[in-house]
Amino acid sequence: MAQLGALQTHLRGVALTVPWVLYLLLADIALSLLLPLKLISPHLVYDTSSLIAQSVWAWIQAIFTRFNGARISISGDVLPPDESAVVVANHVAWADFYLIQALAQRSGMLGRCRYFAKAQLRLVPFLGWGLWAMEMPLVSRNWLKDKTELDHVFSNVVQRAFPTWLISFSEGTRFSQRKYEESLAFCKTGNRRQPSHLLYPRTKGFITTVQHLRKASHVKAVYDFTIAYQHRGAFQRAPSMWQTLSAPGISCQDGYKFHVRARRFPIETLPAKDEELATWLEQLWIDKGEWLEMQRREWALDGQM
Repeated sequence: MAQLGALQTHLRGVALTVPWVLYLLLADIALSLLLPLKLISPHLVYDTSSLIAQSVWAWIQAIFTRFNGARISISGDVLPPDESAVVVANHVAWADFYLIQALAQRSGMLGRCRYFAKAQLRLVPFLGWGLWAMEMPLVSRNWLKDKTELDHVFSNVVQRAFPTWLISFSEGTRFSQRKYEESLAFCKTGNRRQPSHLLYPRTKGFITTVQHLRKASHVKAVYDFTIAYQHRGAFQRAPSMWQTLSAPGISCQDGYKFHVRARRFPIETLPAKDEELATWLEQLWIDKGEWLEMQRREWALDGQM
């Protein structure tokens, strides 16, 4: 019976996902066809690509929340509608994107989300071209190599006033126990404070982004999103990508909890100097870790009642 149930879940996932994947392919082709128009009408291409992206992301969000029953709880600051911002978040799993998109939908910025993505993706036919058309920053994590790409993305946001949420996972990689131990060793070597439940943040990309985008009059704030999961008593255990696409009742039946806390910082309140910005981000991560520990204890108490 268990095998039959698993098979039904997989078939259900295929039925839900295949139409979306086919639509994603069509969307990537459409985005690729927009590329020749970028030099002629950059605003038209950006706005059109944003509408296409919104439809793609809204569809997969609906699979997760409506069809598979994920309940995303949200706390913290209320974000203004249609506001451009620099966004930082911790990175746990694929499901992080759903929690960020839940906030973006609330703020009317779903189609304006732009993530830092791996540079290798630009070589993937259609997908890479689509990301390029969308002004998605494609980086190698080597900031000297990435300078040309970042200058292009930042200049378009600043000079053309493209509305955007420019989103980065400041730890640079997903959290794992092995990486946490490596982060602990790094912090001990440099006499730094290790945030709870998080990896030590990489500051160079954050500094570069803030120092460029604070020149854009329409970029009003830095948002911090803290992402938390719980599964049957296990804190920060998130579902796999396939579970988010296939499992019915992912919250009420499977017992997954999803929470994201938003904090908004007016960009003019951030320090002006690079080294002070680095310290600001490091302290932010300490605060995030303290909040995550509070959330872990709260969920643990709920499980005992």
